[in-house]
Amino acid sequence: MDLFDNLPQPPDATPTQIAPGAFLLRGFALEKAPSLLQAIEAILQQAPLRHMLTPGGHTMSVGMSNCGALGWVSDTSGYRYSARDPLSQLPWPCMPACLLELAQQAATQAGYPQFQPQACLINQYTPGAKLSLHQDKDEKDLASPIVSLSLGLPAVFLFGTPRRNDRPQRYRLAHGDVVVWGGPSRLAYHGVAPLGDDEHALLGRRRINLTFRRVYENYP
Repeated sequence: MDLFDNLPQPPDATPTQIAPGAFLLRGFALEKAPSLLQAIEAILQQAPLRHMLTPGGHTMSVGMSNCGALGWVSDTSGYRYSARDPLSQLPWPCMPACLLELAQQAATQAGYPQFQPQACLINQYTPGAKLSLHQDKDEKDLASPIVSLSLGLPAVFLFGTPRRNDRPQRYRLAHGDVVVWGGPSRLAYHGVAPLGDDEHALLGRRRINLTFRRVYENYP
């Protein structure tokens, strides 16, 4: 691990294109990170992190929760979106304005204005946790982009193409980085390599990732 891994990185005003329709915004959320983390902790007080089951019965290594009108859930019945937390049977916590604004600003910077996410997945990684290569395809609205925010420990983000057999590129995501993908890359395979062990000044031995999605073109 590089000695400078946990030092703040200045925001890059120019998005870096990593694939057609996909952009990396270095340090985009860095200045707002403390207030974003406060909002996230308040959400997790209402809807705690949990390790969901895959349809195959395996327990995910990543702790997950949601906020917004819809939440992504997984169990042996399959992957889907639900308006209620299956643990409490209550609606998911509302998406805080600071998170919504961050997602919309990042989407606009990447060329996707008028982004209106309905779901925000909250994923917590601890050392060794990973996310296998997959497509975000449970949404009916594939015209809207995905916005992904990284906080805490750095991670290696794997980003490929819509073809599973294509070898993914590797990108180091640091605290405050945002990735936005849509258009030709909306169904690109992506994942996260096993998280390394280190300490972050704000989050300790943790990485938190927020993924903003629009699920339906029209939703009550």
